Formats: sequence, C-alpha cells, structure tokens
Amino acid sequence: MYTATIAGNVVIIALVSTSHQLHSTMYTFLCHLSIADILISTNIAPNMLQVILLGRSSISARYCITQSYFFGASAIIESCLLTVMSYDRYLAICKPLHYTSIMSHKLPHYLVTCCWMSGFVLSGLTHILIAEFDFCGPNAIDHFFCDLAPLLELSCSDTSIVQIQVSIAVIIMGLFQLVFIIVTYICIFISILQISSVTGRKKTFSTCSAHLAVVCTYYGTMIILYMSPARGYSLNFNKALSFINSVVTPFFNPFIYTLRNKDIRFAIRKTIFSNS
Repeated sequence: MYTATIAGNVVIIALVSTSHQLHSTMYTFLCHLSIADILISTNIAPNMLQVILLGRSSISARYCITQSYFFGASAIIESCLLTVMSYDRYLAICKPLHYTSIMSHKLPHYLVTCCWMSGFVLSGLTHILIAEFDFCGPNAIDHFFCDLAPLLELSCSDTSIVQIQVSIAVIIMGLFQLVFIIVTYICIFISILQISSVTGRKKTFSTCSAHLAVVCTYYGTMIILYMSPARGYSLNFNKALSFINSVVTPFFNPFIYTLRNKDIRFAIRKTIFSNS
C-alpha cells in the first residue's frame, strides 16, 4: 500500500507538471494534495512497517515529537487543500462566467501558500508546548506511530493547555472548513439540478464527485480524531482512525481521482502510447 501510494501520487504530480491539458487551477490543487499525501504517508508508513515486522520499534523522544509534528502539519495542509478545492469547484460550476477573473493566476498560488503555512505554523505552536513537557514514564507508546493522543498519555506534566489548544483549533478551523464545504456543495447541487439535460447534470457532477468522496472520508475521521485528544480517549479507536488518515486515504486518493477524472485518464493513455 505504501509503494502504491507513493507511485500513484508521483504519477499525478508528473502528469500535472508535464501535460498541458492538466495545466489548470483544479489540477494545481490536486498536485499539492498529492504532495501532502506523500508527506503524511512517508512520515508514518516506514516506522509502521518496522513495528509490524519486528513487533516493536525504538524511537527517540525528539524524533517522536518531530513525527507527531509533521503528521499534524500534513493533516492540516490536506484539510485546507480540500477546502480550497471545494471553493474552486463552486466557482467553476456556480460562477462560470466569473471563474477566470476570480481564480486569477496569482490567487491559486496564494491559497496553496496559505494552506502549507497554516499546517506548519499551527502544528508548530502545539509541538513547541509539547517539547517543554516532562516524560517520566512509561516509555512505551501503544500505537504504530507517535500520534498526539498516545504521546500526551506518556507525559506527567499538565497537558490540558495542549488539549484545549488542539480542540479550539479543530473547532475553529475544522468545523469552519467543514461548514464552508457543505455550503459550497449545497450551492453546487442546486446549480446541477437547474441543468435541464440529464447528460449535462452527470457531466457536471463528475467534475466534483471524486473530491466529494475524499472529503467525506478525510474530514469525517479527522474531526473525530482531533476533537477528543484528552486522556481516556480510546487508543484502539484512535489507531483505527489514524490508520485511515495516514495510510488508507493517501492510498485511495490517486485511484479515486484517476478513475473519476477523464482528463487524467486521457493524459495517462497519451503518455503511455507516446512512449510505446
């Protein structure tokens, strides 16, 4: 799954970078989503594989906090990118005449920059506090990587400030983005229903169906995962949700977008036949 995840996302990045047909705003966002998938999967999967093969894995406290930081950062980046992609689909379907003027050449780059900055900064604020905590034992994490909840379980310091900070960040960012996505898709569905032909409705819906499938999977697990980082939180439930976010979602994303997107399928066929 890890190999397929890297290969699938690298293929999407290569296609978007080299195919003139895919040089549009939607595919620019998709390219950055693939980079975020590679980051989150590479941060987690190698250590997870070591745990599976050896039954355990030793990790230093500094590297553990670093791994948790990059997981948090990539999770925020991915959620922000999915929100930006929903806005792009809203403009393309509901405001087609204004799409080019609103989604100018610079705006997509600004939005992408904000997504990456939000992830690294917000996750950094949390893990700066965690780095100051005392970890006095036990020193075994019941997880396949250094996730936030099991990491806080090991600290003998007062972790309430981090729990409050993470919950507030999830409520403000996570719920705001979720509500934003819901509103944009309500507008999208209304616009689709106003299309007279059945073929036109199906064609329009196909441009956002892949994104909607990824959003439902990703946001559903992410909000549940980070709304309750407090002590006593079910670690088995945490591990299941973390596995979906860090392994399953990055694995399926390239296939969802490839199978549901005719432009990407055409670019793949064109590349294969031109090299054969």
